[in-house]
Amino acid sequence: MAMPTIKQVRAFTVRGGGADYHDQADGHWIDDHISTPMARYPEYRQSRRSFGIDVLGTLVVEVEASDGTVGFAVTTGGEIGAFIVEKHLARFLEGQRVTDIEKMWDQMYYATLYYGRKGVVLNTISGVDLALWDLLGKLRQEPVYQLLGGPVRDELVFYATGARPDLAKEMGFIGGKLPLQHGPAEGEEGLRKNIETLATMRERVGDDFWLMYDCWMSLDVRYATRLAQAAQEHKLKWLEECLPPDDYWGYAELRKNVPRGMLVTTGEHEATRWGFRMLLEMGCCDIIQPDVNWCGGMTELIKISALADAHNVMVVPHGSSVYSYHFVVTRHNSPFAEFLMMAPKADEVVPMFTPLLLDEPVPERGRLKVPETPGFGVRLNPDCKLTRPYSH
Repeated sequence: MAMPTIKQVRAFTVRGGGADYHDQADGHWIDDHISTPMARYPEYRQSRRSFGIDVLGTLVVEVEASDGTVGFAVTTGGEIGAFIVEKHLARFLEGQRVTDIEKMWDQMYYATLYYGRKGVVLNTISGVDLALWDLLGKLRQEPVYQLLGGPVRDELVFYATGARPDLAKEMGFIGGKLPLQHGPAEGEEGLRKNIETLATMRERVGDDFWLMYDCWMSLDVRYATRLAQAAQEHKLKWLEECLPPDDYWGYAELRKNVPRGMLVTTGEHEATRWGFRMLLEMGCCDIIQPDVNWCGGMTELIKISALADAHNVMVVPHGSSVYSYHFVVTRHNSPFAEFLMMAPKADEVVPMFTPLLLDEPVPERGRLKVPETPGFGVRLNPDCKLTRPYSH
């Protein structure tokens, strides 16, 4: 049977009703005084939404094959991403065989090089790429992880990101990553509060449970070094994304400064093999954390992971639900995965992409066997209103 070709590519946005990329309504821990690059300004310190983290909205990409089969994926990018898909990228997909994913990625990337390379453009390419993998899995009636070479382990093991690592421990996770709440602009008092929070959590969870701090690009080398040294007493496992993504030199210095045994991790907001090459060759970190929805999609994550493996650096993708689960289960240098606690008070396990996706699997006691459903194994929630702002 001949492999179908791509009949049409469609791009939609989702807005309102809590139906953005993740459901982060008022009072959610993920939007409550988290240290950010904008925390230097008091008026933007309390909430990430105050400076516009939610302005883009969600991008949904559908790719329909000539036999009517539809693959889809979600990412950030909103109307900007929808415009790029419909008005630029579609020409490199429609009419192509579904299996020609490498060629399509290459053409999308090089055609957008003059205005892309990172950010919204790579988020958009990632969404298209993941939709292609979902489509290929459905056509072959196989889960994406089988297309990637098959699993190397029976189940995934997770740490939890959220405001309550103590509750995460009770739920069976292997560790808990806290959002750092106070950055350099809040001075000595803020630094003291950060350490007090860590000390309190260490007392609650005991010595054998991992504790980490997610700093979300908000620190400088001096502050991050002081934080790491003060946190050593409380057995902090790693400091994550302390510096702006482009400060490779700062990361290399920080990695030399932190106490022996403490890890430096980053990469959530990095993109493509070339960006990660900088992190790896400059010795910036112990673990890279690409987001498959942002770094270039599955096609690029394969290359990033191989590069990291050659540098003996672990790959633990930023929490992106099924899109990373299918990859992590196939790679030895991805020994565990991240689960974002999307419950407003981080007190229960709920699907990360609620309410946008249906059939999304969640860990039980910190473990998950990736389902054998074709593609990525999820469906769009028909109750979430999709808008197609452009067409070609």
